[in-house]
Amino acid sequence: MKSYSFALGSRCWAGAHAFLDSVAWNCVLTAPWRPPCPLPNYRDCITHQAAGAGSTAHSTRRTKWDSLSCKRHAYEYSHSFPKGSASHGVLGFHSNTLSSNQPSEDRRSSATCLLGHGGVMFGVFDGHAGTACAQAVSHRLFYYMAVEMLPLRTLAEMESTVEEDRPTPPLLEWHRHPRDPCELDYGTNTVDSLRNYWQDRLQEEQGEEEGDAGLVSAFKRLDFDLSVEAQVYLSSSAPLEVALSGCTACVALVSNGVLHVANLGDSRAVLGVQGSDGSWSAHSLTNDHNAQNPDELQRVMGEHPRSERRTVVRHDRLLGLLLPFRGFGNVRFKWSGEMLSRVFEKRPDILLPPHYLTPPYVSAQPEVTTHRISPRDKFIVLATDGLWELMHRQTVVQLVAQQLTGQRPQGPARLLVERRGRVQSVLEDQNAATHLLRHALGDDGYGAVAQNRLVKMLSLPPDLARRYRDDITITVILLNEPDM
Repeated sequence: MKSYSFALGSRCWAGAHAFLDSVAWNCVLTAPWRPPCPLPNYRDCITHQAAGAGSTAHSTRRTKWDSLSCKRHAYEYSHSFPKGSASHGVLGFHSNTLSSNQPSEDRRSSATCLLGHGGVMFGVFDGHAGTACAQAVSHRLFYYMAVEMLPLRTLAEMESTVEEDRPTPPLLEWHRHPRDPCELDYGTNTVDSLRNYWQDRLQEEQGEEEGDAGLVSAFKRLDFDLSVEAQVYLSSSAPLEVALSGCTACVALVSNGVLHVANLGDSRAVLGVQGSDGSWSAHSLTNDHNAQNPDELQRVMGEHPRSERRTVVRHDRLLGLLLPFRGFGNVRFKWSGEMLSRVFEKRPDILLPPHYLTPPYVSAQPEVTTHRISPRDKFIVLATDGLWELMHRQTVVQLVAQQLTGQRPQGPARLLVERRGRVQSVLEDQNAATHLLRHALGDDGYGAVAQNRLVKMLSLPPDLARRYRDDITITVILLNEPDM
């Protein structure tokens, strides 16, 4: 691995690259990189036009279908973990993402924490007002989570190796698709912020946080650092772009058989549970943080004076502008009016929201759920709101179960599908996330995929696609083998 140096004031920080891995910041994997399994078969995207005039139309249709098939599989990723304690009870995962915006504002991450008690981390991130915040958070959040989980002894050893410029063991092993966007170069401030975080923990002699408290601390500290970096480097566009844009986050941490889910915004996590009779049920692990959640709406209203009751949430949006009530970034809904005025001097296009009286209006405190994994818990589905706008959670769990077990729909649904002549093998997709994408876009209302509808949805030009669907990012985490 190439060696990197990070400037810290007048000093040069070399040797920290192993655990900060110059990977998050430079898109090189910390631990030895393994190719995704399986990679898309791009040979399937190439069709040879048959000779003869009569074959032209068929070849054109075939070429278009193969092109759309490649679009569906382009970001498909599967990974299996070796059996043993290092996997923390996770068998593997399937993931895929399909853009609507150009470029996509969704991001995804998956990594293994290699130090301390360890754990396997997964996350989906839905950006708004640009890609910058989702991009930064998807690369940085897991480091903050790892630092929060590590014992003070380990943090002290990390600090000592950095001070003495000695090589250190990696902190994370990333599991990424080669085409996932790389971390942008924001200079040394991101590395400085993470180091300051563990230094603060050492000075406070705060022991490792477990479960809910640790995840809450990591989320809030990263959001704090994004804000501080934007203020300190106000003349630099990159940190400011990150802070002015925003993103939701839905993260799952599996450590020693215990599942922790932390959520900001309207992405969701659903647990697929198989009953003793073979039936499947969907258990929600998250709540949406928007106006459709009465408890969340009451929380927001209670944090501001009664005089603002008509303006805090208008048309189901914060100050009439923002749909999710919690998220990273979004400093336009967090900073003081004076601070935003300073931004306006450099960015006249950034306007103060209407009725901006008692900030902050957006929270970065996640809602955390802890669950001990049982043998009946078979998988978890993490997805951005683009999926949940198209499919109910029970349908999602049923489709994943069918794909994993190879079973077709049963009962009346199967009869309807057979009558329509659209029964297709659930084994058409080897990746459960791709299976969900195909059904979400092409569902015919009878449990099967209408190919014409799927083709139309995948063929929409960018300026029209956003009217029909959002960016969709899905990660299916496999916990236990389904009972066949």
